[in-house]
Amino acid sequence: MSDQVRHVLTLQCPEAPGIVHAVTGFLVKHQRTIVELKQYDDMSAGRLFMRVDFAGDELPGLLATLREEFAPVAEAWQMEWNLGERGTRVKTLIMVSKFEHCLNDLLFRARTGDLPIEVVAVVSNHPDHRSLVEWHGIEFHHVPISKDTKPQAEARLLELIDETGAKLVVLARYMQVLSDHLATELTGKTINIHHSFLPSFKGAKPYHQAWERGVKTVGATAHYVNSELDEGPIIAQQVVEVDHTYGPEDLVSAGRDTECKALSNAVRWHCEGRVFLYGNRTVVLR
Repeated sequence: MSDQVRHVLTLQCPEAPGIVHAVTGFLVKHQRTIVELKQYDDMSAGRLFMRVDFAGDELPGLLATLREEFAPVAEAWQMEWNLGERGTRVKTLIMVSKFEHCLNDLLFRARTGDLPIEVVAVVSNHPDHRSLVEWHGIEFHHVPISKDTKPQAEARLLELIDETGAKLVVLARYMQVLSDHLATELTGKTINIHHSFLPSFKGAKPYHQAWERGVKTVGATAHYVNSELDEGPIIAQQVVEVDHTYGPEDLVSAGRDTECKALSNAVRWHCEGRVFLYGNRTVVLR
């Protein structure tokens, strides 16, 4: 199968008998081999979610042909769908502030091919990480932001997304609240990460606050951005157990690890077409 081409079809639609048969029948017609098929039937919502990874011989204009001939199938079953080549690296713009652990992790994973992303630019409201980013051969943009300059800064961000062709924006500990307008503009294509102590420990030094309360778990949540601060649809979470021997800095260290892992998982699953948005929740076909 090494000389064959792989594609991924993702879809969601109202549940009805015969949908799986329609999809697999289409693939048989085009002499495609199913490598992986995952689905979830949300019986309470009456909705089907499906991801199909399939392979077959390369042919001239294959992708365009598959898309054109699948369109009537999708229309018949009222599908929201996407069909593309497997492994395509998604153009990604990363935003960061002072904390660099998530940025560094994403850059490393992108550089080594562990994540299917192409980092097209890094934007920060501080200049601190310019040398790290440029060492990776990536453009760094310092876009300062204040209460008075927020509209201009966000307009510049939208310009950079357009200029770079970014299809995904990752807030890798970007410590600025996006306006409702910007959050709406980036709905479904922006992933954020935050520690899991919210809403209990807000503001400065949340890990120190948690230590004072004797917490027994540390974790992180990666989610899509929406107009509700840190309350967008959840994609991935990580949790690690801690105990009384952990000091505040130990909790911070454990928190960094969970943040990096939750964020990289969320980015990976999004780029692989494993995440389906439905209302204020997600279905993740891992």
